[in-house]
Amino acid sequence: MSSTAAVTAAIERVPVEICKGMNGLEKVVLREARGSSAEVYLYGGHITSWKNDHGEELLFVSSKAIFKPPKPIRGGIPICFPQFSNHGFLEQHGFARNRFWSIDTNPPPFPTNSSTKTFVDLILKPIEEDMKIWPHSFEFRLRVTLGPSGDLMLTSRIRNTNTDGKPFTFTFAYHTYFSVSDISEVRVEGLETLDYLDSLQNKQRFTEQGDAITFESEVDKIYLSTPTKIAILDHEKKRTFVIRKDGLPDAVVWNPWDKKAKAMADFGDDDYKHMLCVEAAAVEKPITLKPGEEWRGRQELSAVPSSYCSGQLDPQRVLLGGRN
Repeated sequence: MSSTAAVTAAIERVPVEICKGMNGLEKVVLREARGSSAEVYLYGGHITSWKNDHGEELLFVSSKAIFKPPKPIRGGIPICFPQFSNHGFLEQHGFARNRFWSIDTNPPPFPTNSSTKTFVDLILKPIEEDMKIWPHSFEFRLRVTLGPSGDLMLTSRIRNTNTDGKPFTFTFAYHTYFSVSDISEVRVEGLETLDYLDSLQNKQRFTEQGDAITFESEVDKIYLSTPTKIAILDHEKKRTFVIRKDGLPDAVVWNPWDKKAKAMADFGDDDYKHMLCVEAAAVEKPITLKPGEEWRGRQELSAVPSSYCSGQLDPQRVLLGGRN
């Protein structure tokens, strides 16, 4: 069976389509029966769209995003590997987000609680260029799943395939850009009282003082030892995003605000008003894998209606109630 035939056979069983996206780049479109959808570019293993069953876009992609390798795509869900930000000697956020991934037609067994068939498996292996700057052999498998209720799940499995007996160490993040009505109308709950590293102050460590996080200037913080559930409450849209995560102890909160927005060539001057990054991450304590060892990091995103009461959007209900 040819590789193209194998790919086609592997995806015929699910509501998945491979087609051309921006600038002719290949993308995979996932569609759920109730109307929700997601799009994943093979370039970067990069999710660029997640829509609910009303067709509303839930992720933010910059109005000036450049869909042209080797530039990374600005917005959606870039994958930061093997380095988050400048926490190391590699390029900003590592190289996984500007490499071409392949569809994995024969992934190893994948324990899952869901019977959904709306998913795609991608795989990334190092190219010669990667080995020169980060001399380690690895397999990075990514499963993107769209659940029956429109939830978006990303599961990453990274395996050390070195044959020289050497371990390797990495940091990681799902750099998720959420679409919000107005950044000044948004609050984040679940990170109160936690310690964080402030990237705007040389990564000094502080303790969060507010009862929820709100935004009135540039923010770039790495919250440490965070709960498995974080909520983003959008007052104007009466919508709450819920992030559930596993294997990712940290959470990065980022908005560039006006000055930095104007300084970025691939970012609209006013784009900062309509986006917020809350990123499930492993940054403070890098992950080390010995040869043959595998790490798994999972993120599940859902968007639920919310109402305003007593000055808070569904206080604690979303964080404490519902599914774990």
